[in-house]
Amino acid sequence: MNETAAPSLDAAQLAEAFALFNRASAELTDAYAGLQGQVGQLNERLSVLMGALPAGVLVLDRQGTVLQANRAARDWLGESIEGMAWSALSQRLTATETPGELELGEGEAARRIAISSTHLESGEGSIVLMNDVTHTHRMQREAERNARLAAMGEMVAGLAHQLRTPLSAALLYTATLGKGQLPESERGRIADRAVERLRHLERLIRDMLLFARGDCLGREPVPVCALTEELTHTLEPIARQREIEFTHACECGTTRLVADRKALAGALTNLLENALQFTPAGGRVSLRATRDAAQVSFVVEDSGAGISADQQQRLFEPFFTTRAEGTGLGLAIARGVARAHGGDIDLVSRPGEGTRFRLVVPLTAGDTAEENAHE
Repeated sequence: MNETAAPSLDAAQLAEAFALFNRASAELTDAYAGLQGQVGQLNERLSVLMGALPAGVLVLDRQGTVLQANRAARDWLGESIEGMAWSALSQRLTATETPGELELGEGEAARRIAISSTHLESGEGSIVLMNDVTHTHRMQREAERNARLAAMGEMVAGLAHQLRTPLSAALLYTATLGKGQLPESERGRIADRAVERLRHLERLIRDMLLFARGDCLGREPVPVCALTEELTHTLEPIARQREIEFTHACECGTTRLVADRKALAGALTNLLENALQFTPAGGRVSLRATRDAAQVSFVVEDSGAGISADQQQRLFEPFFTTRAEGTGLGLAIARGVARAHGGDIDLVSRPGEGTRFRLVVPLTAGDTAEENAHE
């Protein structure tokens, strides 16, 4: 009897197991259907959210191909961008002076786009976020311009004095030239002094206009080492005439900065001329350019008398100068140029130990691309 009862018990247990399995399967099926519904709702909400976002959103796969793009991204880059490589699409954007910001389009219709990329935790791709910062950038430039104009308003009294002194001297010299009894040799000497005062006045007005403008007009790829060579050819004869040892070095290889070449060269020339002015005969002045992953640094160093702490506090103020023939705007203009490129100027100086100025310009996407192309 035991041998015949065992199979019937096994059959009953098997039937119960199948019933449990069927119930679990039905519950799993219902749960899966519910999850599918939730996923569908989430996808719908995500699509609505991406479409409503003012920022451009691109979903890339491991190879950098666009899998999905929202309406803003398609409006900026084109309707048929799905399936295209992001590396090709990014060529439509132009590097600017600000790291992480690129320009799309030309002229008044150009947009300034801030771009950031985040890798997915799964490692299956990344998301590129594109923010239109055109209005913010314009407001920032306008605020900087207003600040410069406000600064100029505060120095009206100083400006009147700066203009009046060389103008009065020039008028005095030219009035003296009108005297009939003046010897010819004296006439030539006075004429030279009058011209010198008028040229000083011209320099003052030129520097004042440069300071008021403050921004950089044209941008082009500027080879860093070629720029240092150019500055060396310009300043070395002056250093030789003053019996100052002038050296230069460039450790930037083929790096190119997207910059206003004329403005950048002018800023560095101001720093070098200051160094030469305050370095005695037998001293040393050097220009060195270096780069790292984020920026290019131009270092101007001299073995002059150094700058006191009090003077350092005011050194970049417009119209502050310790030179009899200085306009007091050279360093203010140099800092303005550096900041217009997204950088700045700092200095280290101690009385009796010389001075070191460092002008820093950040590398942009365009600078890095140029460098990589030569590696």
